Amino acid sequence: MKHPGHAAILSFVIPGAGQIYNGDFFRALFWLIITPGFWVVTAGFFGFPFHFVSAYTAYRRAEKINRREA
Repeated sequence: MKHPGHAAILSFVIPGAGQIYNGDFFRALFWLIITPGFWVVTAGFFGFPFHFVSAYTAYRRAEKINRREA
């Protein structure tokens, strides 16, 4: 059982960490590359929203995993 809150917090601290917690390694790699890239390329303009999206997707994916296991 995955805890959605843990996944979201992990991914908010380090984009992709929540996805690793969920076992989604390719998604984690995507977020680990994309989010810092947007922070640098757009001087933070798109970096912050992508940070939130990373946390949100980790949360939703953990919920989906839990529904499948139930």
